[in-house]
Amino acid sequence: MNASHCQVVARTLAGQRPIDEQTHASLSVLAERLERLRSQGGLFSAIEFSPHVQKLKRRCEPVSVG
Repeated sequence: MNASHCQVVARTLAGQRPIDEQTHASLSVLAERLERLRSQGGLFSAIEFSPHVQKLKRRCEPVSVG
């Protein structure tokens, strides 16, 4: 993968690339990194994704069909 996970998400948010498997993978990696950072506590515990990234993340979450 040539682009960093941050670049993939940023380009997706800017409309420069589609929401695809690479976007899903990048969001997953970044979410995991954010959780590790937040688990350290202190000032880090209040860090969140921007509202735009949160919305994109919700769009990438699997939906159950039943």
